[in-house]
Amino acid sequence: MAEPKENIVMFPFMAQGHIIPFLALALHIEQTKGYTITFVNTPLNIKKLKSSIPPNSSIKLLEVPFNSSDHGLPPNSENTDILPYPLIIRLLHASTSLKPAFKTLIEDIVEEQGGKPPLCIIADIFFGWTATVAKELGVFHAIFSGAGGFGLACYYSVWLSLPHREVDSDEFELQDFKEASRFHVSQLPLSILTADGSDSWSVFQRMNLPAWVDSNGILFNTVEEFDQLGLMYFRKRLGRPAWAIGPVLLSVDNRARAGKQAGISADFLKEWLDAKPVNSVLYVSFGSNNTISTSQMMQLAMALEGSGKNFIWVVRPPIGFDINSEFKAKEWLPQGFEERIKDSGRGLLVHNWAPQVDILSHKSTCAFLSHCGWNSVLEALDKGVPMLGWAMAGEQFFNVKFLEEELGVCVEIVRGKTCEVRHEDMKAKIELVMNETEKGKEMRRKASKVKGMIKNAIRDEDGFKGSSVKELDDFFKAATVMRDGANHDA
Repeated sequence: MAEPKENIVMFPFMAQGHIIPFLALALHIEQTKGYTITFVNTPLNIKKLKSSIPPNSSIKLLEVPFNSSDHGLPPNSENTDILPYPLIIRLLHASTSLKPAFKTLIEDIVEEQGGKPPLCIIADIFFGWTATVAKELGVFHAIFSGAGGFGLACYYSVWLSLPHREVDSDEFELQDFKEASRFHVSQLPLSILTADGSDSWSVFQRMNLPAWVDSNGILFNTVEEFDQLGLMYFRKRLGRPAWAIGPVLLSVDNRARAGKQAGISADFLKEWLDAKPVNSVLYVSFGSNNTISTSQMMQLAMALEGSGKNFIWVVRPPIGFDINSEFKAKEWLPQGFEERIKDSGRGLLVHNWAPQVDILSHKSTCAFLSHCGWNSVLEALDKGVPMLGWAMAGEQFFNVKFLEEELGVCVEIVRGKTCEVRHEDMKAKIELVMNETEKGKEMRRKASKVKGMIKNAIRDEDGFKGSSVKELDDFFKAATVMRDGANHDA
C-alpha cells in the first residue's frame, strides 16, 4: 500500500490579495512536491474558490464556520473585496474568532490520519494566533507573506513602535531597521498615520504581530537576491528563518477563475496591443481593492491624454462609490474624454478587471502605473516592466520606496488617496519613464536585470537549483526534521 502523501494545511486571510498568492503557492507545492494541500477558509470564500481549482488538482477545500452578522458586519461579508475600507479592521478582529474552529479542524485531520499531524501549517500574516494553535498541537508552522521582505519589515517595525509619534518633525527613522533610511509621514497608510496605540488597528496588530515569534519561520513571496535587507530584518528581529521562495504567481486562467471577470476580450486586447509599437503603451491599474478620488481621476485622465502616449486604464468607480458598481465615464472623466481616446485609438478604458499578466508580457507595454501591491509588483518585475508608483494603503508606500531607492525600477508619481495631484506633474513623470530619457533607459535596464534574477531564482533544471527552489526545499526539510524529531521523542 502506498504511503499516504504529506498534508500541508494552508489558511489565508479573507481578501483576494491574500487568497491569490496562497492559491498560487498551493498549486506550486502540489505540482513540485506532490503533497496533499488542505486549503482552509470561510464558507463563501471556499464556494468562490471551487472554480479556481484546476480539474487535475487534488487540493482539498475545508470550511471554518463564520457568520459576519455576529461581528457587526453586513450579512455575507467574508472578504475585504466587498467591504468599505473602515470595516476591514472589523473583519480582521472578527477573524480571531476562528481560532477554536481552526484548532478543532487540525485535531480532526490528526485523527483522520491515524494520529499523524500535518507536515505543516502555512498561515496568513494577519493570523498570528494560528502559530499559538500549531505550537499547542506540536505542528510545524510558518507565516506566509504575500508581501515582500522590505515592505513587510517596514510595516512590522512601524506598527510595533509608531515612531512618527515620537518625533516633532514629519520625518522619522526606524530604530530597529536603520538600513531602510528615513521616512516621511506621507509614506504611512491612514491606519498607521492615525494610530495612537489604543485604536482598533493598533489593538489588532499589537496582538497579531508579536504572536509571530511562536511560528517556526516566515515564507516570503520574494527573491533573496534583490530583497536581502527585509529578509535580514526578520531573521535578526525574530530569530527565525525567513525563506524567500518567490515569485509564486497565479497563471492567467487561474486568476480569471478566481472570480475576476475581464472587462475586455483577450482577442481584442491582443489585437490592440499588436498594432502598437514596441515599448509604447502605459498600463494603469490600482488592483482589486483600491481606487482614487474623482478629482484625482480627472487629473490622471488629463495627464494620460496630454502625454500623447498609448495607454490601457482599468477604471473603477472613485472613492465614495461602490467599487464594484458600474463605471460612469461621463460623470467621472473629463468631458468627451472617452470618445476622444476611442477615436484616436490611443487609449483603452477597461471596466472592472483586465488580464494583467497578458498586458505586462506584451512587447508593446513600456511601463506600469500601479498601486504597487506586491502581487502586481512581482508580475511587473517578472516581465521586466518598470513602474510608476502610486501607493494607497498597507505596505504599498514602503514597496514604492524600495522599488525606487533600492532597485531603481520605479518613479513615485503620486502618494496616497487624499493628496492633491496636478496633471502637469503626472504627465512629466510619465514622459520621464516612457521617453528615451537617460532615466527611462536606466529603469528599463534595471528592470531587465531583476527579471534575470527572478528567472535564475526559480530555475530547476540540469542539476541547477535557483535560490527560491532551494529555500522551499529547506523549508520542507525543517518541517520534516521537527516532526521526525517529535516522533522520535515520543
